[in-house]
Amino acid sequence: MTSPRLASSRRSRTRANGDGTVYQRKDGRWEAAGYVLAPGNTRKRIRVYGTTRKEALAKLTEKIAASNRGLPVAAADSTVSAYLTYWLDGVAVHHLRENTHTRYAAAIRLHLNPGLGAKKLARLTTRDVRTFLDGLRTTCQCCAQNRDSVRQSCCAIGQCCEKRLSPLTVTYVHAVLKSALEHAVREDELRPRRFQPFTAAEAREFLQSAGADRLHALYELALRTGLRKGELLGLHWEDLDLTGGTATIPRSLQRTRSQGLTVLHTTTLASERRIVLPTECINSLKIHQERQEEERKAAGTGWTDTGLIFTTPKGRPLDPTNLTRRFRRLLHCAELRTIRFHDLRHSTATLLLEQGIDLVVIKELLGHAHIGVTAGVYAHVRLRLQRQAIDTLGNALRPTGNDPDDPPAAAVVR
Repeated sequence: MTSPRLASSRRSRTRANGDGTVYQRKDGRWEAAGYVLAPGNTRKRIRVYGTTRKEALAKLTEKIAASNRGLPVAAADSTVSAYLTYWLDGVAVHHLRENTHTRYAAAIRLHLNPGLGAKKLARLTTRDVRTFLDGLRTTCQCCAQNRDSVRQSCCAIGQCCEKRLSPLTVTYVHAVLKSALEHAVREDELRPRRFQPFTAAEAREFLQSAGADRLHALYELALRTGLRKGELLGLHWEDLDLTGGTATIPRSLQRTRSQGLTVLHTTTLASERRIVLPTECINSLKIHQERQEEERKAAGTGWTDTGLIFTTPKGRPLDPTNLTRRFRRLLHCAELRTIRFHDLRHSTATLLLEQGIDLVVIKELLGHAHIGVTAGVYAHVRLRLQRQAIDTLGNALRPTGNDPDDPPAAAVVR
């Protein structure tokens, strides 16, 4: 028979119709779900998450309250434009000064919406943002925004004035986008893309399979140092000190819409870094250098001298897309599971964490601007390692049936 106190407690936890539901998931997080106003004057069921029931419920209550005020709540399947509208009018407006809000609105209307607005929020990638920012730096704004179509001058009559945005303005537009996306992450609308890094066994098998590949040295660098694809393809021989065993990472090779394959400077001071080269990478780079010299002689006058380390057999820059195809073929031939090339970088960080390497060292190696980026991306790895540590401690504290006066066995702490 149910006691009056228990029945009263259950009734008190019953939420009113329209307030949504709250429950604890198997992974320990709390999930709250409810219906809100979505773009297009439709109703949409959304889900938010929190570490406690109170946190999840507060997030849902905030969204429902905004919806009741007539503000559409964007979700992960919304476009970037829809989310920026929601964020500017429903979130930023409450903590920005009027003039700042006006400038944010102008940055969104003139640059962010035309450049990224049609993309789905959940499918927005770092490459999309980088390509967009490169376009802002290199594209004439009169042409991009069709400013001279009415007065029939300048760009409209084929005489481009080449009026480009200043570096300060590009940085400002980037800051507006960053603020909006950071809020999307906090609201669980935009989740970090899950990745599947190699295990240590898979990494060893991959390196062994790549041994006979023409780009073996590139794969060694990617897995042992965590360099990005563009950073690898943008490396010059002058960037290496094979005697001292170091490499400087000053640039990146990217494909842009306006200029095709383009060498760009790294986006932040943290990305422009100096790293230590493992002995295995030094050896493979020396072999690669000898092989490239043979290709140079074989190509004769057809050789293009770019100074790049990783090139085509004729010396021209390697296209990032072609490298991705080559990488997938290598995985297929080695009968390894398919991962993204960028997951080699995640494999580096994950394996280093599993070996107990300090997060600060990993941050410097990967070239992250802030340690919070490193900690956030690999939070799930650190949580798994914590769980393993707790289990190890639990095993050590479990009764063994030995004499209680026996001294504890020595343990190796890594």
